Amino acid sequence: MTAKQILIVEDERPIREMIAFGLRRSGFDVREAPDAGSARASVADRRPDLVLIDWMLPDMSGLELTRALKRDKETQEVPIIMLTARAEEQDKVMGLEGGADDYVTKPFSPRELDARIQAVLRRRAPQLTLEMVEIQGLSLNPATRTVKGDKTTLKMGPTEFELLHFFMTHPDRVYSRAQILDHVWGDHVFIEDRTVDVHIRRLRDALSPSGHDKLVETARGAGYLFRSVP
Repeated sequence: MTAKQILIVEDERPIREMIAFGLRRSGFDVREAPDAGSARASVADRRPDLVLIDWMLPDMSGLELTRALKRDKETQEVPIIMLTARAEEQDKVMGLEGGADDYVTKPFSPRELDARIQAVLRRRAPQLTLEMVEIQGLSLNPATRTVKGDKTTLKMGPTEFELLHFFMTHPDRVYSRAQILDHVWGDHVFIEDRTVDVHIRRLRDALSPSGHDKLVETARGAGYLFRSVP
């Protein structure tokens, strides 16, 4: 599985590097930004899977940056965790109402931060976690990169695996080809929409030995969905 990318927005270099070191040890791909301007440029270059934002930044407050990212259609779905020494309840409420998904007060341990990140990813983007998923006898284990249908091991390519992981964590909802490309390939990868059709066909072929190919349905004129109930 591709390492999930986290952007750290923190102006104090020692703290930023300490956080980055811990997250890299946990397997994350980490980018760093010392201020809001650098953070916006980094996000525009490539959208991260999650952003850690310090409240006190030199060019604008972390709260203002959070609000700006949540107003932008391109970044409003990106999970945000605020990092701050401000521990008053009112500050926490302001941060959460401003769009933050969680609020971590300093000082914090690397283990606590890692746990908070995993919890937010589970809520906002379950396909980014390593938790096993099972639907109608079809099980997918992101940690071991294995898929089983009624105890039969099913072989598939890496793209089909990521596609199935996305579908199984977002069942019973129709997604357009463009939405699938965005979620599975990333918003900065330029691929023809019809490429999705090719991988859907390969995914169905891979699921056919156990009969689970029927769970991947075509919504004519709209896209595809994964059916979790018969």
